Amino acid sequence: MILTILVQCLEFLYLLIILLMTVQAIFNIRLRLFIWEEPGRAWSNHAPTIYREPRLSFTILLPARHEEEVYRETIQKVYDLNYPKRLVQIMAICREDDPGTIAEAQAKISELRDPNVQLVVFNDKPINKPHGLNLALGVSRGDVVTIFDAEDEPHPDILNIINTTMLNEQVDVVQSGVQLMNHNTKWFCFLNVLEYFFWFKSSLHFFARLGMTPLGGNTVFVRRDLMEQMGGWDETCLTEDADLGIRLSIAHARVRVLYDDEFVTREETPHTIEQFIKQRTRWNQGFIQILFKGEWLKLEKLSQRLMAFYVLILPELQAFFALMVPISVIMFFFVKLPLWLAMLTFMPLYCFILAIFIDLAGLHEFLKAHKRPWRWREAMIQVLAFFPYQALLGLGAMRAVFRYIQGASNWEKTAHIGQHRGNVAGKGNAIIHGR
Repeated sequence: MILTILVQCLEFLYLLIILLMTVQAIFNIRLRLFIWEEPGRAWSNHAPTIYREPRLSFTILLPARHEEEVYRETIQKVYDLNYPKRLVQIMAICREDDPGTIAEAQAKISELRDPNVQLVVFNDKPINKPHGLNLALGVSRGDVVTIFDAEDEPHPDILNIINTTMLNEQVDVVQSGVQLMNHNTKWFCFLNVLEYFFWFKSSLHFFARLGMTPLGGNTVFVRRDLMEQMGGWDETCLTEDADLGIRLSIAHARVRVLYDDEFVTREETPHTIEQFIKQRTRWNQGFIQILFKGEWLKLEKLSQRLMAFYVLILPELQAFFALMVPISVIMFFFVKLPLWLAMLTFMPLYCFILAIFIDLAGLHEFLKAHKRPWRWREAMIQVLAFFPYQALLGLGAMRAVFRYIQGASNWEKTAHIGQHRGNVAGKGNAIIHGR
């Protein structure tokens, strides 16, 4: 009797897990395809085609740590943006214990000889990106504050696009597209590139429509007075961007999400598996921090709170579900299950197979948008990489949980070497350097 009840309980638990896996997979597919559901939806999120006269001033923050390989060129690319120089303040942000990156920044600033290009050097803690951003925010003077990462390649017209959008639509925040470009340098890069492609092109628009926008770490433009009201970035959070997005949503900030393949900010994938796992660990641990911080519970609508919870818990769900797929297949063949339960076992697998085909369609769209040739060999590598890639995501998620339990909160930065570049047709203890 007890054994029968135990078996029934296990069957019910297994059924519940299978159903959760299926629902999550279907919803994830829906997020990826959201922008294509209605004709014209994609076009409504495109960049403006006619630019207004430059009126807004911008402060561009360029945080960097141990970025000697790419930093000098990034400063130059940001300086070359098509916008009046008098309306652009560029602030390179480094810590005092990083002499190599500081030297690269100083060399470029000396070469440019523009007082609007400055170097912020800080020497206090915490040693992380949001702390440097807050110090620079304290001495920024632009109407709008934005961030580009050390390896970023923004489109030359991005400031004209944001100036026009903010003036025309009277919004407080604009999130523009970011795209990893080196899709074929390593086997895991294919799916990493497609994650960004679907997230910025489709999924983010779904969340914005609900009024809960988890912002990206760069190419996000916020009115400076609003940033100051928000108190800047959370220096204790490893994903200060997502945290800021939730706080701005709570404050009812008017957020606009733009995506246009031509105008994306180009980035590179992590160049090793170790770097990839460390990056995902940091992101996932940051989501866990936000989850237990609980501020997302202040979101006004239930739908917003549910979506925030989904985004924050998603990495751990993915890790668990990725582990369950092979277990489900093994149970089908080696464990005697009721027929109805055995048939349900394969439902998540069917969703994963559908996701593989959607990824192939996404690869085609990505290559077409960026004028690159389709190669069947690359498509095959992408298909074969699907489940190993899920394992990497799962490893990053589990490592994040382990680090969170341990209380480890040091910033594991991602190294950059400029793999994508060949593909492109004081406040507090801050010291300000300029010419």
